[in-house]
Amino acid sequence: MAYWLYKSEPATWSWEQQVAAGEAGTHWNGVRNHVAKLHLQAMQVGDRGFFYHSNDGKAVVGIVEVIRPYYPDDSDETGRFGMVDVKAVEPLSKPVTLQAIKAEPRLAEMVLVNNSRLSVQPVTEAEWTLVREMGGLQ
Repeated sequence: MAYWLYKSEPATWSWEQQVAAGEAGTHWNGVRNHVAKLHLQAMQVGDRGFFYHSNDGKAVVGIVEVIRPYYPDDSDETGRFGMVDVKAVEPLSKPVTLQAIKAEPRLAEMVLVNNSRLSVQPVTEAEWTLVREMGGLQ
């Protein structure tokens, strides 16, 4: 299993909306960065990811799971980009802020710390475990 981080502005798509989508989940579309596209292409059904509120909140707030692998993004008129489908799995007991992540020395190499603009990014197993613990999950 691989781990990821998905960034979304809560005013556009929030954790609450993701949870409301239920077991059917929703597509993660609108990605227009080629590096993020490669990450989407690498995702497999069952991979888990952090749901991160960007701009307003700047915190990991939940866990999502890939339920459909990469396929064409119908909102992309160029036909170059795709998307995956994800469903909400569980909320963090307490949000893990970007400030807390940056303050944790063991997360100094996390992509979120070093390339915070990338909308879809990989997370190592060690980072996954530590952020979950910081968020009150085992």
